[in-house]
Amino acid sequence: MVHNKEPPPREILEDLSARGGDLLTRTLENYRPRGSREQGSLGAGDDSENSERGTPKQEKGGSEEPGSGSGARASRAIYKWAILIKSMPGLRQAPPQRVLFNPDVSSSRQSRHGHANTSSPQPSSLGITSNYNYNSSNPNSASFTIANYEPKPLVPLTMRSVVTPGNNPLLFQRQKLSANPHLAKEDKASHIQKGVMLPGTGFRGPNIYMRSLMALRSGIPEEQAYALHHLVKISHEQGDKYRFESFPGLAEVLLEKTLEASSLFYDIRWKIKYSEDGSPNDTSTLDGMNGTPDILDRIKSLKQYAIDDDMETEDFSESLSRVNESALVLRNMAMLENNAKYLSEMAPVKDLLSILLNLPFSPTTVEIKHYALDIAEQLTRYYPLDAEDPLSISLINQVDSTDRGAILTSLRAISRISMNLGETSTLSGIPVHVLRQLCEWLLLDDEEFVHACLDFLYQYTGLTENVEKLLENIQPESLINQLVRLLQYGARPFPERTMIKPAIRGQAPERIPNLPDELVQQLFKYEEPERSSHWLRSCFEVDGGSLITQIELWQAYQARFQLHDQAAGRALFPAAEFIKNVSATFGDAKVKAEVITEPTQKFIIRGIRPRWRPVDPRGTIYLRCHWQVARPVLAMNGINGTNGSATPSIGKDKRVEDCATFYSSPEALWTHILKDHLSGHKTAEGSWDLTSIASSGHYTCRWLQCHHFSPVSNPSFREIATHVKQHLPTPTKPASTPSSAKFPSFHQQPPPDPGSADAEFESTLFYDTPHDLRPWRDGTVIRDPKGLAFGAVLVLRNLARMVRKIEEEKGASGDREEMLDKLFGGTRKHLFWVMAHNRALKSQMADLIATIGG
Repeated sequence: MVHNKEPPPREILEDLSARGGDLLTRTLENYRPRGSREQGSLGAGDDSENSERGTPKQEKGGSEEPGSGSGARASRAIYKWAILIKSMPGLRQAPPQRVLFNPDVSSSRQSRHGHANTSSPQPSSLGITSNYNYNSSNPNSASFTIANYEPKPLVPLTMRSVVTPGNNPLLFQRQKLSANPHLAKEDKASHIQKGVMLPGTGFRGPNIYMRSLMALRSGIPEEQAYALHHLVKISHEQGDKYRFESFPGLAEVLLEKTLEASSLFYDIRWKIKYSEDGSPNDTSTLDGMNGTPDILDRIKSLKQYAIDDDMETEDFSESLSRVNESALVLRNMAMLENNAKYLSEMAPVKDLLSILLNLPFSPTTVEIKHYALDIAEQLTRYYPLDAEDPLSISLINQVDSTDRGAILTSLRAISRISMNLGETSTLSGIPVHVLRQLCEWLLLDDEEFVHACLDFLYQYTGLTENVEKLLENIQPESLINQLVRLLQYGARPFPERTMIKPAIRGQAPERIPNLPDELVQQLFKYEEPERSSHWLRSCFEVDGGSLITQIELWQAYQARFQLHDQAAGRALFPAAEFIKNVSATFGDAKVKAEVITEPTQKFIIRGIRPRWRPVDPRGTIYLRCHWQVARPVLAMNGINGTNGSATPSIGKDKRVEDCATFYSSPEALWTHILKDHLSGHKTAEGSWDLTSIASSGHYTCRWLQCHHFSPVSNPSFREIATHVKQHLPTPTKPASTPSSAKFPSFHQQPPPDPGSADAEFESTLFYDTPHDLRPWRDGTVIRDPKGLAFGAVLVLRNLARMVRKIEEEKGASGDREEMLDKLFGGTRKHLFWVMAHNRALKSQMADLIATIGG
């Protein structure tokens, strides 16, 4: 007793589940225990077919007949089985059987003449029978329905688009306006009408080129700043494509913008008038058709503002920046030849350059003046400027500047005056002090500056009047000496070998070389036709003037390899294939098989001759022993079967000839001479016996053309062995000489072939100045000079020609010779040396020396 209460009876507390109410309040009067559904159903005898968990009723199968005993027994068995299953709480309930849906495939629409089906469809009763068949042919059975089931055909769905603000904005805008009348009134002016294209819609608009042009024309400072910013970038990056002729009006608007530079320093605003009624009377108006000849006088009459270079206003700085940018655009575009020619045809451009070059001297005008000089350098080639032209005067005044860049550019611009017009610029208005400065600037160690001075002097000295003025106002001798000094500026030594005597090839040996045994063993390793090719290369060399009979060549090859092939059990290379392989081996058009008929018919191989020294397949040249030995005179009776040489017929006469044996190294040849020709022998320790005595009583050197020992001398074995080494070539690697011999190492090259002589060369050292090489038609190379040396020789040649012409006009031949000798007499020797050693200036120096009468 926990709660101080009497517990309920055992029947309703312990024997039953606690589910269904409060345990402490349970009594026999207020609580009625529940039974299970199965017990309730059995106890109540509920035969309702709506009971899902109840005992199944006995059903009659569709195939049973009344009074059938077997069917009754089956029904009772099933009934008992169902009661047993439901009384077992641990077993699962059998799922209820479901009847598959069998659609009515017959048409519900009756024909006009058909009879209506009055019988209603009856559902099939699927009872639980023991004779259930899945393959039944009964139309009412489930298996028949499943087997004959055909789905209905798919019907395509009808799709319609959904209207959204993205695909129909006008509809949604109308709906929005209709819902708000006030908004409709306000938006009435901006109502979008169908078929009307509003500004800024439907097209991208003009490109950046046209935008910039229109912005410059607008005159709005912000728009002009935007346009100039882009034009500077475009003219720098795409200057080769940005042309004035493609954008009409661009040059004019840039010209007008650049003219605003004067308004920053003077009380004036330049205007351009394009009319044919003559020069305008207004000082601020420029003639756009013919130019303004009195532009310099107008500039001098202007009143200059008082400008502080250390302090600039914001408006002044922005205006100056826009003017500089417009001048920079003109400068960048003038670098293209088409644009430069376009600007040269505009008369106000010359006035613009004159105005810019005569701006007040100030740090703020340095940039725009340099732009003006760069433009003038590109345009003066199209201008025939005379001494009174405002632009010519303005450029000459820039030479007096202290700015190196301004002087350089102005000199280039003056030198290019009327260059593309085929006319010679007179340059007659050059002040004397400018000429003296040019001669002094030639002494500077500044290649670019000196080059500009030489270009100017070359143009200036092209007229006799200018040369007379130059010689009268300067010291001509110092100018000539300085120009002669520049003739070798930048020269570098170039050694050149000239053949004075061609090489002489010696006479071919009479016999095919007898290959040493070690080389023959190397050839035995090859198969045909490689073996015959290696043998031919080892014994013969190409010589267009030599020939050998085919039978002699074949018999020499046969004598060398026939015995070896017979011992090896293989056939010798056929003669016909061997002869064909000769031309293929050497790969030279000179080597070919021919037939000669005079005096007798012979089959020959033209273009090869025997070698004096054989060569192995790796290219190593074997050394020939030139020790002279006495041999009987041989009669050529045939081919020896051993070494390929003629079979000797020993006679009474003898002749001295080479030993003609070959060795692969100087050590082997030296050993051969000591052993076979000097009869030396070695001691038990393996070293040479230095006390050996010659069998003939004394030693002498019988090497070819060696006269080192006199006939009466008697050298020892040591002396003769040491002397022999001097005839042998230097080995590739240091040879190991016996320590007891202590002979000197080999040091001389192999002797040349008998009768041969090397070509003789003469080395000459030239000092060529900078030049370009240009191939000529005949295969030779022409040297085109350039640089300061070329400019100096051109000025010297002009001076010499003009001096000769001046004296000829005066008619004083004696004085002429005296004047030329005075100018060039002290440098004549140096001029000849330059002509002989400077191949780049050879032609120009020859003209100069011929002009001065060298």
